[in-house]
Amino acid sequence: MKLARPKWLFSRPRGKALLWTTLVVLVAAGINLVGIGVVGDITAWSQWLDDYAGYFLAWRLCLYGATIYGWLRMRRRLYRDAEARQRLFRAEIGAIAAITLLEVSVLLT
Repeated sequence: MKLARPKWLFSRPRGKALLWTTLVVLVAAGINLVGIGVVGDITAWSQWLDDYAGYFLAWRLCLYGATIYGWLRMRRRLYRDAEARQRLFRAEIGAIAAITLLEVSVLLT
């Protein structure tokens, strides 16, 4: 008997997105485990992260700047189509909301 797999989950674009998301989460978990191992324990790792929070902020700002630059280049190409323009606008609103929530959560901790 053949096992039926849901097409919505294993379509090519969604499969790639799921793979990349899983890979990013595994790399982040691995970096945290290595960091904890290097400094000794979770408390020391947390203190190290707090001590270098300014550098991480600078890194995120550079990353946001590069993302905005790429987004603006892509936007110029896609803005010609009316349907793409509407989807692009929704994606921009979602991206701005997500980044804002992430940065607010960093400030509140």
